[in-house]
Formats: sequence, structure tokens, C-alpha cells
Amino acid sequence: MTEKGCFIRIGTASEPMTLRMIEELFARRTRNSLGKIVSRKQDLRFEQLRIFYEEAGFALNENFASNLELLAEPDKYNYIAYLLSDINSTSIKVAKYSSLSRTDLSENNEYGYACLIRAAKRVLDKIDLENPTSTRITSKERVDTRLWDMVALREAIINAFVHNDFTGEVPPKFEIFPDRIEITSAGGLPEGLSQEEFFRGFSVPRNQELMRIFKDLGMVEQLGSGVPRILESYGRECFAFSDHFLRMSFPANETIPPHVTPHVTPHVTPHVTPQVKKLILAVEGEMTRQELQDILELSDRMHFLNNYLKPAFKSGAIEMTIPDKPKSRNQRYRLTEIGEKLKENQ
Repeated sequence: MTEKGCFIRIGTASEPMTLRMIEELFARRTRNSLGKIVSRKQDLRFEQLRIFYEEAGFALNENFASNLELLAEPDKYNYIAYLLSDINSTSIKVAKYSSLSRTDLSENNEYGYACLIRAAKRVLDKIDLENPTSTRITSKERVDTRLWDMVALREAIINAFVHNDFTGEVPPKFEIFPDRIEITSAGGLPEGLSQEEFFRGFSVPRNQELMRIFKDLGMVEQLGSGVPRILESYGRECFAFSDHFLRMSFPANETIPPHVTPHVTPHVTPHVTPQVKKLILAVEGEMTRQELQDILELSDRMHFLNNYLKPAFKSGAIEMTIPDKPKSRNQRYRLTEIGEKLKENQ
């Protein structure tokens, strides 16, 4: 992997490659191989991933790391495992601006440093909460309009996670402007896929292991269906390609009048059961499991975990104060931003 060991043929001669050329060729070779990269951390925990699989009706057994292709070697976790672990160094931000440029940052929300599935769900919920509905009453009907088509946005957000090139440790980025939402993922088009093939729905998964897990959890429906779904609502001009990035920019349908208040929409409410609503209303600051059970007058610990706490985690309404140590005796639970807004709407 040096100029002394790598050569390129020029005419009839072989010349040493430059270090930059070697790095670019190696990056191109490993771009789709997160599963072969050994995680720099091996003391990984997967409590959040277990909860998501249980909510989807599956149970992770002792061989889950091998079954889900989370091993680079027989006894070494790979980089996919690192991204899905309870705590990692991957930052996932949703930025909000008060003007049409990036000079007026009004919010900078951090949803990373946790299981990538949890981060994706929290980004989906945040975008949905920022997508208000305006109502116009006509002589014949009531017309509800949202700033952005949520089906297309959901596909774009999931694609940004699943197809992001994490080998350069650059996460996807989500930005909300008054007139548009921009989603940027690292990596550009996968090797061997043209723009025309991309728009026609041909799929070359950059991270096949991630794709499989997102599909297990019902977050991806059909391979290659994401882009055609987006194109049903937005044109090709919303996509901008470069050598190292792909950016999707979705214009707002219309300006929502100031008096219209954003509200919790169907994307969030199906996950909020009556039990979760009771739990959200009970949480004040940071509380222990026993304190929550006492307030709710629940004596059965497993009933509380399975019907209240775990569904609340899935909805993104509740979070742990010590996520890297789920069973810590000092563990507390608190409302997330999603939970606070849900509580306000009760």
C-alpha cells in the first residue's frame, strides 16, 4: 500500500502510483464493505437493537451477531455492529434555519451516538413534527395540505441512512429551511450505477447488512422502490449528484399561515398506545422505573416493561439517562423532545 508496492502501466512502462491514487482505489474497493471492517470498539451492547426486533415480533438469540452479519471475523464485531450498538461516535444532526440560507441556525438537534435504527426513527419523528398541516375550507370540502409529502420524505430519509458511505465517517445530514428540506448523504452514486439507472429504480445497496436489518424491522418495504416513490411527488431536479455526495432538496408545497400550529400527525400517533400516553403524562424530569410503576399503580414489572416502557422507547417519546448501561442501578428515564411535544398535545 505504498509507492514501492503499487504500480500503474503507462504505455509499455510501469510507474509507481502516488499515495493519493492508492487511497482512492482502495476506498473504491472497500466502499461497499462495511461488513469487512473490524470495529475499533469490541465491547459493544445491543439492548436497543433487541428492543426494536422484539417490537417487530422477532427475538435475537445468542447467535444474532452471526445471523445478522455483524462479524468481520469469527470473534470480531464489524463496523455495521458498531453503528447498531447502544453507544457509538456517529453524530446524526437535524438542523433548522430561520432563513433561506445556512447563516441563521435556529435549532441543532442531535439524534446520534446511539443505535442507528433509533437515530433514524427519531429523525423521522422530528421531520414529521416539523411538517405542519394547513386547512382550507371550501364550499364543497375541507382541504388539508402539508408542507412536504411525508411518504417521499420517509423514503429519502431511510435511503440516506441505508446508502450512506460510512467508511469516511461522514454521517447523513438533515436540514430544514422555511422553503425546503435538504437531505445530504455521503458517497455519491454507488460504483457501476448510472443516474438513469438510479432514477429507474435499479438498486445497488451500498450497505447490504444495514438494508437487511432495516427490512427486518419494516422500515424498508421493497428493494429499489424508494426513488420511484419519491419521484411520484418530486421531480428529478430535486436530486443533485457529486463525486462524493448525493443531496436531495424538497421544496415546500406552500407557505403555512402563522396561526396554523404544527401538530402530531399519523406517523407518530400509531405508535402511541393508551398505555404510552399514560406513561408520558406520568413522567416529570428524570425518574426511576419503580417511581413510574408506583405513579401508574402497576405492580407487575414485566407488564410495565412490555406494555409501557418498550413501546415508549419505540415511539421515541422516552429515553434512558444512561443509554450505554441499560441495567444500571442509577438508570433514570425522561421524556425526549418528541415526548415533550406529545405531552403538550394531550
